[in-house]
Amino acid sequence: MVAKEYTKEEVAKHHKPSDLWIIVDSKVYDLSRFAAMHPGGLSVLTDQQVAGQDATDIFFSLHRYEVLLKPQYARLQIGVAAGEKQKIFPRAVGALSKVPYAEPTWLTEGYYSPYYKDGSLLMTTIQHHRRFQVAFRKFVETVLLPDGQAREEDGKRPSQSVFDEMARLNIVAMRLGPGKHLKGRVLMDGLVKAEEFDYFYELIMAQEAVRINARGYYDGSGAGTYIGEPSFIVVVGLAQNKFPGLPPVLNFGKPPLRDRILEEVLSGKKYICLAISEAFAGSDVAGLKTFAKRVKEGGRDGWVVTGTKKWITNATFADYFTVGCRNDQGGMVVLLIERQEGVETKPIKTSYSTTAGTGFVTFDNVFVPYENTLGSDNGGLQVILSNFNHERWATQRQVFGKPLTSQAVIRSKLAAMIARVESAQNWIENVTFQMNNMSYKEQSVRLAGQIAFVKKYCTETAQETARDAVQIFGGRGITKTGMGRFIEHYHRTVPFDAILGGAEDVLGDLGVRQALRQMPKNARL
Repeated sequence: MVAKEYTKEEVAKHHKPSDLWIIVDSKVYDLSRFAAMHPGGLSVLTDQQVAGQDATDIFFSLHRYEVLLKPQYARLQIGVAAGEKQKIFPRAVGALSKVPYAEPTWLTEGYYSPYYKDGSLLMTTIQHHRRFQVAFRKFVETVLLPDGQAREEDGKRPSQSVFDEMARLNIVAMRLGPGKHLKGRVLMDGLVKAEEFDYFYELIMAQEAVRINARGYYDGSGAGTYIGEPSFIVVVGLAQNKFPGLPPVLNFGKPPLRDRILEEVLSGKKYICLAISEAFAGSDVAGLKTFAKRVKEGGRDGWVVTGTKKWITNATFADYFTVGCRNDQGGMVVLLIERQEGVETKPIKTSYSTTAGTGFVTFDNVFVPYENTLGSDNGGLQVILSNFNHERWATQRQVFGKPLTSQAVIRSKLAAMIARVESAQNWIENVTFQMNNMSYKEQSVRLAGQIAFVKKYCTETAQETARDAVQIFGGRGITKTGMGRFIEHYHRTVPFDAILGGAEDVLGDLGVRQALRQMPKNARL
């Protein structure tokens, strides 16, 4: 159907509250009945630069493009402006953004990656990361995003239809990473073979999933099942959106139990969470107080569990709980506990949506069959630590009779230092790879901003790392001789790097200005 055309002179005649038209990107809208209900007030619409005028610039300074796509507003369009053409187009579902730095470099035109393959060469043997990314982004934007925004608002758990679709595409299984559990499964409608699935596919899933812009929902759509699986934590850091209760079952469960639980969870029919943290034992798993007593009498062979768990993701709707317990043998055991009489969960209000299902769990004399033991009777600590990215540190310095690294604040500093160094190293390697694949002219156009940013990042984070190193070394860190002399030297000289080769602020401004020059003129939120 051809839209009716109106000249700007005709539109200008309709500038009163009861008869109000405007133009937005070549489209003519009749706001007469809507004006009084405008969330921003009537006065905004009756402004002389809006009423009866082309209000494109003003509209997009106040609204995201998606507003025009909502049915209640889209139906207000009555035609198009004569002689005008639409200039602003929303990004198509699943499509890539043209905005600088909106996409990782491997998805940005003109850049290269040694890690991801697009299938353009050696089609029979290469892994098609790009095709997978396209399909998964469409899934995120058509399935997860709408449900995520709705559930983030009402606080309800993610819709069962979402889990069903994830199960059909075997997304739940893929979120466990590569492994034998994928064998025989059809992944993303056959887009990738189980034996080809690698950690870069998992990385793609992690990065694309954050597009739902709903952190509580992000955790609620399966965080309880995967939290703690190392590769995913590396990918998304604190957003531990994996079903963390599942890896211990997969890796330590007896075959009959493992196979049954795996199938129920991967099919989206049942939900599992990891229950380790307690009110007085967060990261200190050795301080757990939940107690499991071994019983073997009256036809019963198993454990009786009593205790509580706190801040457990997905707890409020979980069917299974992977639980760390102290046992009566002086050790630690991990048990798979099914929701039953004696198991009670209560929601805990957090700073994000209750759709995450974060809860307080109580176990009141709950009997657990012995076959639900994960690992050995006293091997619980191994099971728990294997579920996290565990690293051991050694140090010579003692504080209060203990190694310095026994202090949480020191471990936190070390973690931050490692994260900064590793991220800087990867960024540098990425830029170096681009340089290997670009002409000098291309580098000037595409890499000047990147190099400015990476230099700024490296010099800023280097100073943070130097300060942390001095804190760790104490007096030695400010002494020019002895054990801390290299720390003292680094701390004293590292600020030079922030100035030599371009001051941080200047380089940052250079990078942003280059990005703004490349900004598409038709890009709007």
